[in-house]
Amino acid sequence: MKIRTVQPRKTGTITVIVGLFLASGLIRAVEIAPALAEGIVPEPAPVEMASAEPVQDSPALLQALQDREAQIAEREAYIDRRMQTLAVAEQRIKEQMAALQEAEAKLAATLTLADNATEEDVARLTEVYQRMKPADAAGIFSTMDIQFAAGFLARMRPENAAAIMANLPADRAYSISVVIAGRNANAPRE
Repeated sequence: MKIRTVQPRKTGTITVIVGLFLASGLIRAVEIAPALAEGIVPEPAPVEMASAEPVQDSPALLQALQDREAQIAEREAYIDRRMQTLAVAEQRIKEQMAALQEAEAKLAATLTLADNATEEDVARLTEVYQRMKPADAAGIFSTMDIQFAAGFLARMRPENAAAIMANLPADRAYSISVVIAGRNANAPRE
């Protein structure tokens, strides 16, 4: 048979705190009991209220607060003015950007129109040279700049270009042929 030993209970922290509260209450009751018996209850100590009168440093403190408030108001006014200036500048920039985009669109349209007109003019002039008698056209081509003449001849149908070049001096026809052949020499092959 096994004998069990009983261990004493440990006093908890809460038990100690409760005991201290009870002891404190008893001590106070013992001190107040005679006064209660005589009908004399001690008056509570008067609570000191902060006086409504300013402390001697109050004028300096008040002035410092007023100065700080004035600085803050001035800063706020400055920020408001800056915000208004920025809003006006932003509006102007938007208007200028819109005007710039409109001008860019008009310029692109004008350039396209000019390119198309130039292309039409060159095509028409090329057709005129093709319809001329080869000897007459060769007379004009012999006075043209070689690059310019090569541009027209490259646009013509091969039989018309051949007839005009046959009527040109040999050195001139050779120079135009070199320009036409060399135009795409540096173009990528793939």
